[in-house]
Amino acid sequence: MRLRGLRKGKRMSQQKLAIELGMNQNSVSRYETGEREADYQTLISIADYFDVSIDYLLERTDNPRFLKQ
Repeated sequence: MRLRGLRKGKRMSQQKLAIELGMNQNSVSRYETGEREADYQTLISIADYFDVSIDYLLERTDNPRFLKQ
């Protein structure tokens, strides 16, 4: 998942992001290292926070924006 790059792009600590998303810092760390996978609601929260698509987070596309149909 591209979470680390998005977080660092905003010059944000794992702790700050965890607070913003209502989770703990350990969860953010585990998502970033791939030790744990985010559930659907967490993916939605992260995507909404960074204004990117879930496909971008999951590295299914290199386009961070939503595709229009």
